Amino acid sequence: MITEAITGGLVLGAFSSLHCIGMCGPLALAMPVQHLPVWQQRAAALMYNAGRIVTYALLGLLFGIVGRGLYLAGFQQWLSIISGAVILAFIINYYFLKKAWQPKWTLKLHGAVQQLMIKTLRTDRKGGYLLLGIMNGLLPCGMVYVALAAALNFRELQQSVLFMSAFGTGTIPLMFLLSIAGSSFSFSIRGRIKKVVPYLMTVTAVLLILRGMNLGIPFISPVMASEPATAIPCH
Repeated sequence: MITEAITGGLVLGAFSSLHCIGMCGPLALAMPVQHLPVWQQRAAALMYNAGRIVTYALLGLLFGIVGRGLYLAGFQQWLSIISGAVILAFIINYYFLKKAWQPKWTLKLHGAVQQLMIKTLRTDRKGGYLLLGIMNGLLPCGMVYVALAAALNFRELQQSVLFMSAFGTGTIPLMFLLSIAGSSFSFSIRGRIKKVVPYLMTVTAVLLILRGMNLGIPFISPVMASEPATAIPCH
């Protein structure tokens, strides 16, 4: 399962990076590194992306704890189906009905994180790029929500953490290329790339639903073990 978690996270992250360059790309390009030597620009980009991985790993830990509790309670199968259904409902509401819905607390969080990021961009502190990446990982993002829904469905805590860490790692190649290529990624290219996102989310949602249906299909819908049996005392 650990290999499955890492592989799944890397693949989802690699595809999600198509979305990242459209949403987080402007922020990555806004980093004040133009005055630095090339090697320091590359180091800053790596620190920024490492910061995102730190946040994703911590979110994986948080959601892994919740998912582990639900697994022990015997709800994992339904949790997988419900997670996929919620993602499909989001896709229909956002992409087809053109309605955006966000809880008020996420809007407040978004505003607070943005203010902190602006302050960080204005400073020249060592480690600022890492901090910027850590805060970037907290910004509302549809693909991160999809990854967290998947992380919630692992049986073991370390699998959720590894999955989210691999998810962040999978986004690095394209994001790093963006920091090098810069303006070569025009708005029209980013717009076309963003059109792929709902299809990726749909595939993930369908896989989660199939996984919860226990159809006995290897890798796609394996039979889930029930919750661990309670130990029976010898006497």
